[in-house]
Amino acid sequence: MSTSDVWLPFSPDDLSDLPGSFTYRHWDGEDDYPADPADCAFYVVPYMKRQDVVLRPLPLMTGVRVVQTLTAGVDHMLPGLPDLAPGARLCNAGSLHNTSTAELALTLTLAALRGVPDAVLAQREGRWAQGVRPALADRRVLILGYGNIGGAIEDRLLPFEVAEVIRVASRARTAPRGPVHAADELPELLPRADVVIVATPLTAATRGLVDAEFLARMPDGALLVNVGRGPVVDTKALLAELESGRLLAALDVTDPEPLPSGHPLWDAPGVLITPHVGGPTSAFRPRAERLLRDQLARFAAGEPVAHVVAVGGRED
Repeated sequence: MSTSDVWLPFSPDDLSDLPGSFTYRHWDGEDDYPADPADCAFYVVPYMKRQDVVLRPLPLMTGVRVVQTLTAGVDHMLPGLPDLAPGARLCNAGSLHNTSTAELALTLTLAALRGVPDAVLAQREGRWAQGVRPALADRRVLILGYGNIGGAIEDRLLPFEVAEVIRVASRARTAPRGPVHAADELPELLPRADVVIVATPLTAATRGLVDAEFLARMPDGALLVNVGRGPVVDTKALLAELESGRLLAALDVTDPEPLPSGHPLWDAPGVLITPHVGGPTSAFRPRAERLLRDQLARFAAGEPVAHVVAVGGRED
């Protein structure tokens, strides 16, 4: 049985410089498979498709060696790990989304602080509504989830003359720009933060991490920005803080998601919501293509692929 097929969510004809040792199949989540899934050695997961769609072929991919996502987070793929053969690698997108997600984090932060949502409403009503708003300059910004995307967010914050960047990750370490604090230091760090930007992936440790206690430690008038995953934030606890007027929020991700019509978050005071658009921009496609060329070149040469986050373990 041959296992030399590569399933791509893009047309192979649109991609240049791919290794010639594979047969490329185009599949972007359609009902019909492009070939026998058992012949697939390298599966590139369709982007922005439902979890049930992208997991569907995995039990049939008995020869797959690499499952490559085009997302920074892989929580949607973890239920499929038991369906992978032992040794099959699950890879995330590495630095693919650094640029777009960091750009949106900065956009949401500036828009919320400078009152852009209120200005849009005033424009629609024909009101000239001046006022004094907080600047990003001189704010202390805590980045929760200081990995590749967190570092890219800091790159974009510094030209705005922030007073301090407080870096937090799962464990303490030293980054090129300074110390990274462990998450267990959050109770002492949060009272210092005027802005908290959540960029952490969704894991068992981060689910519900931003809960009532976390939010209560943020100073009055502070801003919570979430460009990570919706379930990292306790929606009920956040709603209580928003409705009291104590905190502001800017959310690219929510729990539930998509946010249904009529959900109280839509009408909560002091919240700005975008519909999970941190990744899908014009910057996505060229960076995705570079990622796939690099990973496929490694795979063709028999070298270890990069960005491995989990290994399959099916028992045949």
